[in-house]
Amino acid sequence: MGAILPIICLARHGETAWSLSGQHTGLTDLPLTERGERNAQSLGRRLQGFAFTKVFTSPLERAARTCELAGFGGEAETDPNLLEWNYGQYEGHRTKEIHQLRPGWQLFRDGCPGGETADQVGARADRIVGRIRSVRGNVLLFSSGHFLRVLAARWLGLDAQAGSFFTLDTASLSILGYEHGQSEPAIRLWNDARHVEDRLAHHESEAPIGGVQP
Repeated sequence: MGAILPIICLARHGETAWSLSGQHTGLTDLPLTERGERNAQSLGRRLQGFAFTKVFTSPLERAARTCELAGFGGEAETDPNLLEWNYGQYEGHRTKEIHQLRPGWQLFRDGCPGGETADQVGARADRIVGRIRSVRGNVLLFSSGHFLRVLAARWLGLDAQAGSFFTLDTASLSILGYEHGQSEPAIRLWNDARHVEDRLAHHESEAPIGGVQP
């Protein structure tokens, strides 16, 4: 029997007013909505039974509060590399509003004026990948949607722009890991939101993913 391979759990923060309205929320430090707080607690229940050697969180309130409500605030370390994408001039704008000024704009391809490109976000993701691969054991990360999508792409060795192929709901759980060994990074679970309020009925019939649930 080979050694049990570690997993990396990715927790997207709970709902905020801007995630609900579809506004790009980069460095604006918004609190969770009441439903966002309830879903952060539900995420904590979803994580019961997992054991983590390290827990890291973005310094932004929405991620740190999700971490706290999920029950990991006392052991979490803050890492600024987990910050959400800096949207620069597009901060607070919806995609349809940006398209009125810049038809055909795509975040992962074009980046943001006054903010970050996908490759710049990818460089931060690489630093996180390097940090978590040095940990002997399971790791839990709390961050924001677009950053975690880039992180997943870089975990797999894909260009940062490939994060466009992944979607993430608020308060969702995803799991990165390996297939046969640490030279074969893989996604074990993606965008599990069965525990999230208003999504329970939609996900009730889904079978659990083997090998990753406690």
